[in-house]
Formats: sequence, C-alpha cells, structure tokens
Amino acid sequence: MKGNSPYNRLIQRYRHAKENNSIVPFASNQIRDLTVINLIGDMLLITAVDSDGAIGEKESDIVKVSGYECGRFGTRVPLMEILACGAIPVAAFDVLSVEMETYGRSIINGVIDELRSVGLPENFPLSGSTEDNIPTVQTGIGVVIIGIVTKEDFKPGTSKPGDDILCVGLPKSGPGDVISSDDPDIADPKTITLLRNIDGVNDILPVGSKGILYEANELARTAGLTFQKNDPLIDLFKSAGPSTCFLVSANETACIQIREKIAKPVNQIGSLVLDNEKRHRHTHNRSSSI
Repeated sequence: MKGNSPYNRLIQRYRHAKENNSIVPFASNQIRDLTVINLIGDMLLITAVDSDGAIGEKESDIVKVSGYECGRFGTRVPLMEILACGAIPVAAFDVLSVEMETYGRSIINGVIDELRSVGLPENFPLSGSTEDNIPTVQTGIGVVIIGIVTKEDFKPGTSKPGDDILCVGLPKSGPGDVISSDDPDIADPKTITLLRNIDGVNDILPVGSKGILYEANELARTAGLTFQKNDPLIDLFKSAGPSTCFLVSANETACIQIREKIAKPVNQIGSLVLDNEKRHRHTHNRSSSI
C-alpha cells in the first residue's frame, strides 16, 4: 500500500490528533461497564454492550423464552446503562448468531420495541448481522448501544456523602425465576428516564449477575465513598440477571419523590459515607481552619 494512500493519511491524522489535545484527544477509558471516549470539546462517546447465550427458542437453549423476549432483554441492559450514565442513545447494533427468518426477525422486533419504550423514533439507527450460512441449535445474541453526553452531565461518580442508596425493582434471574419484559416488579429503561428528571438524584447503576451489594460498593467506589448498608428486606447477593433492578444515590428529598412517582418496588439498602481516612482528613482540615 502506498505511503500516501487515503488509509495511511487517515492513520497519520489519527496519530497526530491523539498527540495533540487541542485537536481531538481520543483518550478512552473504562468506567464500570461503560467504554468512554473523548470526542471534540466536552463531548463523550459512551458504549454499552450485553450478550446472552443459551436463552431462547432453540433446541439446545437452557432457558426457554421467546425470541421477542430475548431481543427486549438483550437491549434493555445496555440501554439502561446508557440512560443511567446521563447519555442519550444515538445508535444501536444487534449481533445475532441465528438465522434472520423467522427467528432472528422476532429477536429484532424485541430490540425495536425496547428502543421504542423510551421514546426513540422509528428511524433510530439500528444495524446488525445474522448467521444465515450455518444452521444453529442454540441462541446467541449481542447488543451494542452508543450514546453521547457532555462531561458535565456524565453521572458515574457524582454521588455525595449522605446520599441514601435505593434499589428500584427486584433482583430476578433465570432459570430460577420466570422473567418477562412486562413484569411490574422489575426495572426498565423508562423508569430511569423518569428518575433523571428528579432533582437530587445523582448516580444510577443497573445491577447485574454479581448482585446488589457488589454494585453498591462499585457505586460508592467511583465517588470515592464507602457504602454503609442498613438492614434491607431484599437479598443483596442474588443475581439480578438482565438488570431487573438498579441502584440510585439520592438526597432525602429526592428519595421521597422517587417513592411517590415510581410504580416499582423501592427498597432503601443503605447510604454513602466518607471512609475513615477521608473523614479524619476532612475533620482535621475543618478544625484547623477555626
């Protein structure tokens, strides 16, 4: 390939941009389950991904659910992660290890309806791929959602000392639990959009297979705080599977509004505090200034 080909010119411009923050920094990092890439100015590109295997209608699937439900839940997880961080979705991709007709089509219909559930338009960019060359006996799907957000509005790590931690929805996971997209007891993306309009709501974090306690500690860690649990009425260790619940850090006033406005189970599981070292330093600095 010639040294001055369009491809090589693009590579050279990309490398130059990475080395010159005044142009485009292109810096990327991983924050929790999100890949965050700096764009021009204060814009961030956010990528969230989820995959499911052996869940569906195929003969070798372990958990039997419809293709439509596969599409909904496969989309729900990354969609909730994008919305929870404060970003707006700009494109989605479905990667299906099954044939397009008719099974793949039913999965894609589930993907589309989940995107529609938060008001995304009919022409929202959705692309993907299916496996039409080799017969498959087990379902495998992946969904990628890309969003954009300003640095100011990016929410991970914005929790404050004294915030209460609420769990919205109940942890459920197959095959032990029967899960459906219309279950009133589980979280959904639309609920996150409602919470984002409540003043005093800070960080939101969907819960996955590692359970509520793990994610509560992650939420605290990204804010430089410590999670202090109370005596919750829900299992903090149970898998939440396809993010059937999520955590919210919020002040007292916001917590009251959440309980009033959200038609999902809401449980307070604890609060956030400064860790011992930071608390000591904060107290020392405050007393030395008197």
